[in-house]
Amino acid sequence: MGLTPKEAALSHLIVKSLNLPVDPLQVDPDAPLYGGPLGLDSIDLLELSMVITKEYGVMLSSEGANKTEIFSCLRNLCNYVQNHRAD
Repeated sequence: MGLTPKEAALSHLIVKSLNLPVDPLQVDPDAPLYGGPLGLDSIDLLELSMVITKEYGVMLSSEGANKTEIFSCLRNLCNYVQNHRAD
């Protein structure tokens, strides 16, 4: 289940920003974010979108056609952020 360094950093950001009672390094990178083991709901994903925009400069639209795929799991979210971040 190991996290890459970038996935670990994003997991820390998610856990800290949403105040989740889990160890960020124990988050399964392939588990669903929405309704999965973390128990995230649509409000959490909206808040997470704002945090990611602030931290990485990546705009995540709730209207985007691929939002379901992007937020499907930590690994997909991390890949999207890394491919679209403002460096």
